[in-house]
Amino acid sequence: MSGRVGDLSPKQAEILTEFRGRVQDILPDLPAQHDHYLLRWLRARSFNVQKAEAMIRKHLEFRRQVKADTIISDWKPPEVIEKYVSGGMCGYDREGSPVWYDVIGPLDPKGLMLSATKQDFMKTKIRHTEMLRRECRRQSEKLGKNIEAITLIYDCEGLGLKHMWKPAIEAYGEILTMFEENYPEGLKRVFLIKAPKIFPMAYNLVKHFLCEETRCKIIILGDNWQEVLRKHIDPAQLPVVYGGTLTDPDGDPRCRTMINCGGTVPRSYYVQDSVKVQYERSVTISRGSVFQLEYDITAPSSLLRWQFASDGADIGFGVYRRTREGGAQKVADMLQVLPSERYNAHLVPEDRSLTCPEPGVYVLRFDNSYSFLQSKRVSYKVEVVPPPDGQMQSRGRGDSRLQ
Repeated sequence: MSGRVGDLSPKQAEILTEFRGRVQDILPDLPAQHDHYLLRWLRARSFNVQKAEAMIRKHLEFRRQVKADTIISDWKPPEVIEKYVSGGMCGYDREGSPVWYDVIGPLDPKGLMLSATKQDFMKTKIRHTEMLRRECRRQSEKLGKNIEAITLIYDCEGLGLKHMWKPAIEAYGEILTMFEENYPEGLKRVFLIKAPKIFPMAYNLVKHFLCEETRCKIIILGDNWQEVLRKHIDPAQLPVVYGGTLTDPDGDPRCRTMINCGGTVPRSYYVQDSVKVQYERSVTISRGSVFQLEYDITAPSSLLRWQFASDGADIGFGVYRRTREGGAQKVADMLQVLPSERYNAHLVPEDRSLTCPEPGVYVLRFDNSYSFLQSKRVSYKVEVVPPPDGQMQSRGRGDSRLQ
Protein backbone atom coordinates (compact mmCIF):
# COMPACT_ATOMS: atom_id res chain seq x y z
CA MET A 1 0.00 0.00 0.00
CA SER A 2 1.22 3.50 -0.84
CA GLY A 3 0.39 5.00 2.56
CA ARG A 4 -1.83 7.67 1.00
CA VAL A 5 -5.47 8.51 1.59
CA GLY A 6 -7.57 5.77 -0.02
CA ASP A 7 -4.65 3.36 -0.20
CA LEU A 8 -3.94 2.45 3.41
CA SER A 9 -3.53 -1.01 4.86
CA PRO A 10 -5.51 -1.73 8.05
CA LYS A 11 -2.29 -1.35 10.05
CA GLN A 12 -1.47 2.00 8.39
CA ALA A 13 -4.99 3.27 9.09
CA GLU A 14 -4.59 2.24 12.72
CA ILE A 15 -1.25 4.07 12.97
CA LEU A 16 -2.77 7.20 11.41
CA THR A 17 -5.49 7.23 14.06
CA GLU A 18 -2.88 6.80 16.79
CA PHE A 19 -0.70 9.54 15.27
CA ARG A 20 -3.58 12.00 15.13
CA GLY A 21 -4.32 11.32 18.79
CA ARG A 22 -0.70 11.79 19.82
CA VAL A 23 -0.38 15.19 18.11
CA GLN A 24 -3.88 16.42 18.98
CA ASP A 25 -2.44 19.14 21.22
CA ILE A 26 -0.49 20.77 18.37
CA LEU A 27 -2.94 20.26 15.49
CA PRO A 28 -4.34 23.83 15.66
CA ASP A 29 -0.81 25.23 15.23
CA LEU A 30 0.05 23.15 12.15
CA PRO A 31 -0.40 24.41 8.57
CA ALA A 32 -2.96 21.65 7.91
CA GLN A 33 -4.83 19.05 9.94
CA HIS A 34 -6.22 16.71 7.27
CA ASP A 35 -5.11 13.11 6.77
CA HIS A 36 -3.18 13.91 3.59
CA TYR A 37 -0.89 16.20 5.60
CA LEU A 38 -0.42 13.85 8.55
CA LEU A 39 0.37 10.93 6.28
CA ARG A 40 3.30 12.83 4.77
CA TRP A 41 5.05 12.71 8.14
CA LEU A 42 4.23 9.05 8.64
CA ARG A 43 5.52 8.10 5.19
CA ALA A 44 8.70 10.09 5.84
CA ARG A 45 9.34 7.89 8.88
CA SER A 46 8.11 4.59 7.41
CA PHE A 47 4.99 4.71 9.63
CA ASN A 48 7.04 4.69 12.82
CA VAL A 49 4.63 6.74 14.92
CA GLN A 50 7.20 7.76 17.57
CA LYS A 51 9.66 9.05 14.97
CA ALA A 52 6.92 10.80 13.01
CA GLU A 53 5.68 12.52 16.17
CA ALA A 54 9.18 13.71 17.06
CA MET A 55 9.65 14.99 13.50
CA ILE A 56 6.39 16.96 13.36
CA ARG A 57 6.92 18.47 16.83
CA LYS A 58 10.40 19.57 15.84
CA HIS A 59 8.91 21.08 12.66
CA LEU A 60 6.40 23.09 14.68
CA GLU A 61 9.25 24.60 16.68
CA PHE A 62 11.05 25.32 13.40
CA ARG A 63 7.97 27.17 12.11
CA ARG A 64 7.89 29.30 15.24
CA GLN A 65 11.58 30.11 15.04
CA VAL A 66 11.52 31.19 11.36
CA LYS A 67 7.98 32.67 11.58
CA ALA A 68 6.93 30.52 8.65
CA ASP A 69 3.24 31.42 8.95
CA THR A 70 3.95 35.08 8.17
CA ILE A 71 7.22 34.92 6.23
CA ILE A 72 5.50 35.59 2.89
CA SER A 73 3.87 38.83 4.03
CA ASP A 74 6.33 40.05 6.65
CA TRP A 75 9.76 39.39 5.11
CA LYS A 76 11.38 40.10 1.77
CA PRO A 77 14.75 38.78 0.63
CA PRO A 78 17.59 41.28 0.15
CA GLU A 79 17.63 42.92 -3.26
CA VAL A 80 20.71 41.00 -4.38
CA ILE A 81 18.90 37.68 -3.81
CA GLU A 82 15.76 38.81 -5.61
CA LYS A 83 17.78 39.98 -8.59
CA TYR A 84 20.49 37.35 -8.91
CA VAL A 85 19.13 34.04 -7.62
CA SER A 86 17.85 32.29 -10.72
CA GLY A 87 14.71 30.19 -10.96
CA GLY A 88 11.02 30.43 -10.17
CA MET A 89 7.56 28.89 -10.45
CA CYS A 90 6.04 28.67 -13.91
CA GLY A 91 2.96 26.67 -14.88
CA TYR A 92 1.53 23.36 -13.69
CA ASP A 93 2.10 19.75 -14.65
CA ARG A 94 -0.66 17.59 -16.16
CA GLU A 95 -1.89 16.60 -12.69
CA GLY A 96 -2.17 20.22 -11.56
CA SER A 97 0.96 20.42 -9.42
CA PRO A 98 3.06 23.62 -9.54
CA VAL A 99 6.29 23.42 -11.54
CA TRP A 100 9.42 25.07 -10.15
CA TYR A 101 12.56 25.69 -12.21
CA ASP A 102 16.07 25.90 -10.78
CA VAL A 103 18.40 27.36 -13.41
CA ILE A 104 21.94 26.57 -12.34
CA GLY A 105 24.20 28.04 -15.05
CA PRO A 106 23.62 31.77 -14.42
CA LEU A 107 24.11 31.44 -10.66
CA ASP A 108 27.10 33.29 -9.20
CA PRO A 109 27.51 31.45 -5.86
CA LYS A 110 30.54 33.36 -4.65
CA GLY A 111 29.11 36.75 -5.54
CA LEU A 112 25.84 35.93 -3.81
CA MET A 113 27.48 34.63 -0.65
CA LEU A 114 29.70 37.70 -0.43
CA SER A 115 26.60 39.87 -0.67
CA ALA A 116 24.05 38.22 1.64
CA THR A 117 24.11 35.94 4.67
CA LYS A 118 23.58 32.20 4.54
CA GLN A 119 20.61 32.74 6.85
CA ASP A 120 19.03 35.08 4.27
CA PHE A 121 19.34 32.35 1.64
CA MET A 122 17.76 29.87 4.03
CA LYS A 123 14.84 32.23 4.76
CA THR A 124 14.40 32.84 1.03
CA LYS A 125 14.10 29.11 0.36
CA ILE A 126 11.65 28.74 3.25
CA ARG A 127 9.61 31.61 1.81
CA HIS A 128 9.61 29.99 -1.64
CA THR A 129 8.53 26.69 -0.13
CA GLU A 130 5.71 28.30 1.82
CA MET A 131 4.57 30.05 -1.36
CA LEU A 132 4.54 26.71 -3.20
CA ARG A 133 2.66 25.08 -0.33
CA ARG A 134 0.06 27.85 -0.56
CA GLU A 135 -0.16 27.34 -4.34
CA CYS A 136 -0.72 23.60 -3.79
CA ARG A 137 -3.58 24.43 -1.45
CA ARG A 138 -5.14 26.75 -4.05
CA GLN A 139 -4.82 24.06 -6.71
CA SER A 140 -6.42 21.51 -4.38
CA GLU A 141 -9.43 23.78 -3.91
CA LYS A 142 -9.62 24.62 -7.61
CA LEU A 143 -9.33 21.05 -8.90
CA GLY A 144 -11.21 19.30 -6.11
CA LYS A 145 -8.39 16.88 -5.37
CA ASN A 146 -5.36 16.81 -3.11
CA ILE A 147 -2.28 18.55 -4.53
CA GLU A 148 0.59 18.34 -2.05
CA ALA A 149 3.82 18.06 -4.05
CA ILE A 150 5.58 19.94 -6.84
CA THR A 151 7.43 19.01 -9.99
CA LEU A 152 10.99 20.38 -9.98
CA ILE A 153 13.05 20.95 -13.13
CA TYR A 154 16.81 21.40 -12.70
CA ASP A 155 18.35 23.09 -15.72
CA CYS A 156 22.04 22.17 -15.37
CA GLU A 157 23.33 23.85 -18.51
CA GLY A 158 26.45 25.82 -17.58
CA LEU A 159 27.14 23.89 -14.37
CA GLY A 160 30.84 24.31 -13.63
CA LEU A 161 33.54 24.45 -11.00
CA LYS A 162 32.34 27.85 -9.77
CA HIS A 163 29.21 26.12 -8.47
CA MET A 164 31.32 23.72 -6.39
CA TRP A 165 32.86 26.43 -4.22
CA LYS A 166 33.02 24.92 -0.72
CA PRO A 167 30.97 27.56 1.21
CA ALA A 168 28.27 27.36 -1.46
CA ILE A 169 28.10 23.55 -1.29
CA GLU A 170 27.91 23.68 2.51
CA ALA A 171 25.10 26.26 2.40
CA TYR A 172 23.22 24.24 -0.21
CA GLY A 173 23.61 21.15 1.94
CA GLU A 174 22.06 22.92 4.92
CA ILE A 175 19.14 24.03 2.74
CA LEU A 176 18.60 20.47 1.51
CA THR A 177 18.69 19.18 5.08
CA MET A 178 16.13 21.81 6.08
CA PHE A 179 13.82 20.61 3.28
CA GLU A 180 14.21 16.96 4.24
CA GLU A 181 13.45 17.65 7.91
CA ASN A 182 10.57 20.10 7.49
CA TYR A 183 8.84 19.54 4.16
CA PRO A 184 8.64 15.76 3.72
CA GLU A 185 7.00 14.41 0.58
CA GLY A 186 6.95 17.91 -0.93
CA LEU A 187 8.56 16.72 -4.16
CA LYS A 188 6.65 14.63 -6.68
CA ARG A 189 9.53 14.26 -9.13
CA VAL A 190 12.75 16.04 -10.10
CA PHE A 191 13.69 16.28 -13.78
CA LEU A 192 17.35 16.98 -14.34
CA ILE A 193 18.06 18.29 -17.83
CA LYS A 194 21.12 19.31 -19.87
CA ALA A 195 23.55 17.77 -17.37
CA PRO A 196 27.20 18.30 -18.38
CA LYS A 197 29.98 15.76 -17.85
CA ILE A 198 30.90 17.42 -14.56
CA PHE A 199 27.45 16.70 -13.09
CA PRO A 200 28.33 13.38 -11.33
CA MET A 201 31.06 15.19 -9.40
CA ALA A 202 28.64 17.90 -8.28
CA TYR A 203 25.95 15.38 -7.36
CA ASN A 204 28.38 13.39 -5.22
CA LEU A 205 28.95 16.50 -3.11
CA VAL A 206 25.30 16.88 -2.16
CA LYS A 207 23.62 13.47 -2.48
CA HIS A 208 24.35 12.51 1.13
CA PHE A 209 22.04 15.34 2.22
CA LEU A 210 19.13 13.59 0.48
CA CYS A 211 17.13 10.69 1.85
CA GLU A 212 16.71 7.59 -0.28
CA GLU A 213 13.09 8.45 -1.12
CA THR A 214 14.16 11.82 -2.53
CA ARG A 215 17.01 10.32 -4.54
CA CYS A 216 14.53 7.89 -6.14
CA LYS A 217 12.50 10.84 -7.42
CA ILE A 218 15.43 12.29 -9.40
CA ILE A 219 15.14 11.51 -13.12
CA ILE A 220 18.15 12.41 -15.27
CA LEU A 221 16.95 13.04 -18.82
CA GLY A 222 18.99 12.64 -22.01
CA ASP A 223 18.72 14.28 -25.40
CA ASN A 224 14.97 13.64 -25.52
CA TRP A 225 14.35 15.78 -22.43
CA GLN A 226 11.88 18.11 -24.19
CA GLU A 227 9.76 15.19 -25.27
CA VAL A 228 9.72 13.76 -21.73
CA LEU A 229 8.80 17.12 -20.21
CA ARG A 230 5.87 17.44 -22.62
CA LYS A 231 4.57 14.05 -21.46
CA HIS A 232 4.30 15.38 -17.92
CA ILE A 233 3.58 19.06 -18.63
CA ASP A 234 1.11 20.33 -21.23
CA PRO A 235 2.98 22.44 -23.83
CA ALA A 236 0.72 25.39 -22.98
CA GLN A 237 2.15 25.28 -19.43
CA LEU A 238 5.76 24.78 -20.56
CA PRO A 239 7.98 27.71 -21.64
CA VAL A 240 9.09 27.71 -25.28
CA VAL A 241 12.73 27.42 -24.22
CA TYR A 242 11.88 24.11 -22.53
CA GLY A 243 9.94 22.68 -25.48
CA GLY A 244 6.47 24.11 -24.89
CA THR A 245 4.46 27.04 -26.25
CA LEU A 246 4.23 29.27 -23.16
CA THR A 247 5.71 32.79 -23.37
CA ASP A 248 5.58 35.94 -21.31
CA PRO A 249 2.96 38.49 -22.42
CA ASP A 250 5.72 40.26 -24.38
CA GLY A 251 6.58 37.02 -26.21
CA ASP A 252 9.69 36.15 -24.17
CA PRO A 253 10.29 32.40 -24.67
CA ARG A 254 12.16 32.18 -21.35
CA CYS A 255 9.22 33.55 -19.33
CA ARG A 256 11.54 35.84 -17.38
CA THR A 257 8.70 37.42 -15.41
CA MET A 258 8.25 34.02 -13.73
CA ILE A 259 11.69 32.40 -14.04
CA ASN A 260 14.47 34.72 -12.92
CA CYS A 261 17.62 34.39 -15.03
CA GLY A 262 20.09 35.57 -12.38
CA GLY A 263 23.58 36.54 -13.51
CA THR A 264 26.93 37.74 -12.18
CA VAL A 265 26.57 39.79 -9.00
CA PRO A 266 28.12 43.29 -9.29
CA ARG A 267 30.83 43.98 -6.71
CA SER A 268 28.77 46.93 -5.50
CA TYR A 269 26.65 44.40 -3.60
CA TYR A 270 29.60 42.84 -1.77
CA VAL A 271 29.06 43.46 1.92
CA GLN A 272 32.70 43.42 3.01
CA ASP A 273 33.43 46.13 0.47
CA SER A 274 30.79 48.43 1.96
CA VAL A 275 30.30 47.62 5.65
CA LYS A 276 32.86 48.99 8.06
CA VAL A 277 32.22 48.08 11.68
CA GLN A 278 34.32 49.24 14.59
CA TYR A 279 34.35 46.10 16.72
CA GLU A 280 34.95 46.51 20.43
CA ARG A 281 36.85 43.30 21.10
CA SER A 282 38.37 40.25 19.46
CA VAL A 283 38.89 36.75 20.78
CA THR A 284 40.51 33.58 19.49
CA ILE A 285 38.27 30.58 20.07
CA SER A 286 40.31 27.40 20.23
CA ARG A 287 39.41 24.38 18.16
CA GLY A 288 36.78 22.24 19.82
CA SER A 289 35.72 24.95 22.28
CA VAL A 290 33.14 27.70 22.78
CA PHE A 291 33.13 31.30 24.00
CA GLN A 292 30.24 32.92 25.88
CA LEU A 293 29.13 36.46 26.64
CA GLU A 294 26.49 37.02 29.32
CA TYR A 295 24.19 40.02 29.73
CA ASP A 296 21.86 40.52 32.68
CA ILE A 297 18.75 42.13 31.18
CA THR A 298 16.52 43.60 33.89
CA ALA A 299 14.07 45.58 31.73
CA PRO A 300 11.69 43.54 29.56
CA SER A 301 11.55 44.52 25.87
CA SER A 302 15.18 45.62 25.89
CA LEU A 303 16.92 45.26 22.54
CA LEU A 304 20.03 43.06 22.42
CA ARG A 305 22.12 43.76 19.33
CA TRP A 306 25.27 42.01 18.16
CA GLN A 307 27.75 42.41 15.33
CA PHE A 308 30.55 39.98 14.62
CA ALA A 309 32.96 38.80 11.96
CA SER A 310 35.24 35.76 11.86
CA ASP A 311 38.57 35.25 10.16
CA GLY A 312 39.07 32.51 7.59
CA ALA A 313 36.10 30.24 8.32
CA ASP A 314 32.56 30.10 9.66
CA ILE A 315 31.59 30.17 13.33
CA GLY A 316 28.62 28.81 15.25
CA PHE A 317 26.45 31.28 17.16
CA GLY A 318 23.30 31.08 19.27
CA VAL A 319 21.48 32.98 22.02
CA TYR A 320 20.19 31.40 25.22
CA ARG A 321 18.63 32.52 28.51
CA ARG A 322 19.60 31.06 31.86
CA THR A 323 16.77 29.33 33.70
CA ARG A 324 18.20 29.64 37.21
CA GLU A 325 20.31 32.07 39.17
CA GLY A 326 23.90 31.52 40.24
CA GLY A 327 26.48 28.92 39.38
CA ALA A 328 27.38 27.33 36.10
CA GLN A 329 24.63 26.02 33.87
CA LYS A 330 24.96 23.75 30.88
CA VAL A 331 23.65 25.08 27.59
CA ALA A 332 21.30 22.08 27.33
CA ASP A 333 19.55 23.31 30.48
CA MET A 334 19.13 26.89 29.21
CA LEU A 335 16.18 28.25 27.25
CA GLN A 336 17.01 28.44 23.56
CA VAL A 337 16.19 31.93 22.27
CA LEU A 338 18.00 31.81 18.93
CA PRO A 339 19.06 28.33 17.72
CA SER A 340 22.77 27.82 17.26
CA GLU A 341 23.75 27.86 13.58
CA ARG A 342 26.97 28.12 11.63
CA TYR A 343 27.38 31.61 10.20
CA ASN A 344 29.58 32.49 7.24
CA ALA A 345 30.77 35.56 9.13
CA HIS A 346 34.13 35.32 7.35
CA LEU A 347 32.29 36.25 4.14
CA VAL A 348 29.50 38.53 5.37
CA PRO A 349 29.69 40.11 8.85
CA GLU A 350 26.64 39.48 11.04
CA ASP A 351 24.50 42.34 12.33
CA ARG A 352 21.33 41.23 14.10
CA SER A 353 19.23 41.97 17.15
CA LEU A 354 16.39 40.59 19.20
CA THR A 355 13.88 42.02 21.62
CA CYS A 356 14.23 40.33 24.99
CA PRO A 357 10.64 39.48 26.01
CA GLU A 358 11.46 39.07 29.68
CA PRO A 359 14.28 39.79 32.12
CA GLY A 360 17.07 37.34 32.70
CA VAL A 361 20.65 36.50 31.92
CA TYR A 362 21.05 36.20 28.15
CA VAL A 363 23.99 34.19 26.87
CA LEU A 364 25.58 34.86 23.46
CA ARG A 365 27.44 31.71 22.60
CA PHE A 366 30.13 31.43 19.91
CA ASP A 367 30.62 27.78 19.09
CA ASN A 368 33.76 26.28 17.54
CA SER A 369 33.24 22.84 19.06
CA TYR A 370 32.66 21.27 15.65
CA SER A 371 36.11 22.28 14.41
CA PHE A 372 38.83 19.82 15.35
CA LEU A 373 41.58 21.49 13.34
CA GLN A 374 41.11 25.24 13.25
CA SER A 375 40.95 28.00 15.84
CA LYS A 376 38.71 30.96 14.93
CA ARG A 377 39.34 34.61 15.61
CA VAL A 378 36.10 36.51 16.14
CA SER A 379 35.72 40.28 16.36
CA TYR A 380 32.51 41.42 18.00
CA LYS A 381 30.45 44.30 19.33
CA VAL A 382 27.40 43.89 21.57
CA GLU A 383 25.04 46.56 22.86
CA VAL A 384 21.86 46.59 24.92
CA VAL A 385 19.25 49.24 24.12
CA PRO A 386 16.61 49.84 26.83
CA PRO A 387 12.91 49.94 25.96
CA PRO A 388 11.61 53.37 24.92
CA ASP A 389 10.13 54.14 28.33
CA GLY A 390 12.87 52.51 30.38
CA GLN A 391 16.40 53.14 31.53
CA MET A 392 19.50 51.15 30.72
CA GLN A 393 19.17 48.25 33.11
CA SER A 394 21.60 45.60 32.00
CA ARG A 395 24.92 44.41 33.24
CA GLY A 396 27.45 42.61 31.13
CA ARG A 397 28.76 39.68 33.13
CA GLY A 398 31.90 39.38 31.09
CA ASP A 399 33.29 36.48 29.15
CA SER A 400 33.54 32.81 29.97
CA ARG A 401 35.02 29.84 28.18
CA LEU A 402 33.79 26.28 28.14
CA GLN A 403 36.13 23.60 26.88
